[in-house]
Amino acid sequence: MGSPSEGISSLTKVEAIFSNPALYELAERIPDADRSRGGRPKTYPAFMWLAFEALVSVFESARQAEAELAHPVVWGLVRSIVARRFPDDPAMHLPKEPMRRHHHAYGRDRYLCDPTVLGELAELQRELAVRQARRMGLLDPEGPGSWARPDLTRVLYADGKVMTPLYRARPGETRVDKTTGEIREVRAESDAGLHFEGDGETAWGIKFVLVAARVAGERGRVILDLEWVPKPGGEAAVAMACFRRLAPLVPGAQAVVYDTALRGVHHQVLLRELGLVPINRVTAAEKGSSAPRRGKGRRVEKTVHVEDKDLTLPDGSTTTLRVFARAGAIGIVELTDRGEPYFVELSRIRTHRIADKNGRYRWYNGYALPQRYGGGSVSVRLHGTEEDVARRFNRTENVRVIPPSDPSFRRLYARRNDAESINRGVVDSMYLGRAHSVGHLRQKVNLMGYALMVNSLSLLLASSNPSPPLPQAA
Repeated sequence: MGSPSEGISSLTKVEAIFSNPALYELAERIPDADRSRGGRPKTYPAFMWLAFEALVSVFESARQAEAELAHPVVWGLVRSIVARRFPDDPAMHLPKEPMRRHHHAYGRDRYLCDPTVLGELAELQRELAVRQARRMGLLDPEGPGSWARPDLTRVLYADGKVMTPLYRARPGETRVDKTTGEIREVRAESDAGLHFEGDGETAWGIKFVLVAARVAGERGRVILDLEWVPKPGGEAAVAMACFRRLAPLVPGAQAVVYDTALRGVHHQVLLRELGLVPINRVTAAEKGSSAPRRGKGRRVEKTVHVEDKDLTLPDGSTTTLRVFARAGAIGIVELTDRGEPYFVELSRIRTHRIADKNGRYRWYNGYALPQRYGGGSVSVRLHGTEEDVARRFNRTENVRVIPPSDPSFRRLYARRNDAESINRGVVDSMYLGRAHSVGHLRQKVNLMGYALMVNSLSLLLASSNPSPPLPQAA
């Protein structure tokens, strides 16, 4: 049975890359060589270094990208697109001879991998990606959705991805030359580390975090940011750094979807500092607690006491409502006929975000009360305070704005699947599933090329389908 969606040809991807204005804006950040001491001038404009990097993700390797560019049809298409874009600027035109991979390798190692240049390129690519996303109708401050029910077009989602190294050996491994008996150190990826995946499995390689947004249709993904995770266990910190630097650029964002690598301390930052709704699950009961993490192969949720609420009943009497949380949901604990406790979830009816004068935010959910408590509703704070710290209660670790049991959760958390799809796309863009190069700087450049390819294709397909019309950039 064939795929229900139509495939995209390589030539379409090539056209998308060279038709994307971002390619040429990024190239303007690449410094010119110092010719005061002589030296051979560039054979190709600087944008070709970036374009070749994107083409590596199209054709899976630099060797194949070189071979494809050498075909007269492909190189003719590239030259014609560039000539149409710069009809009055011969310096931007491409020569008749196709670009070779040694030209790209020189530009990558000499310029693109320079930490200062790479930082400026990453910053500009982030801004251009957000601008493109806005053109596609994403992250619109005036768009649909609310804090209680965020819209999918206003959701950021991200995940970590471990890049399988080019070399299988670990640093320090040696082998004996069977001919000479000489012991030699085997080539290895010195920047690689042992990282833990979401399923608890380990993976050896260099890890990156990628942040994206997407439209509802196919191939409407925009990769907004990416960053290297410098040490094992640092994924959450890197992800939060990405969200912090994206937040000023995407005032229309409403929520962030991530796996349980983000814990309570990170949720507190998302809620209080960035004003965004975190969408993820609460971790299961910890080992050593009264409830195991797994029971007969099933996940075991933990139930914690959140706070007590004083209520006034319709007859004028007062009572205390003991509020609990289970799997992120707010509820109460009652007893069965046999005296055993069971959790009764309260229905979420509203979500409030209140902006303080200091630039931070306060969050509250309103929940419907059972009739035995007089009906009506009760408000529960979602962010942590000094009072919670004093009683050693991590509120944002145990309480969710939108818990998994809420009808909106499944719709929003489905973006996790697309985060996994990005990871798969990265693997598919590499020959035999292994990194294109050695070192975290080169691999970050590789991923920027992949992001440029993905975003260019999304922009081209969105522009070729002008119904409904694209909104203007913010």
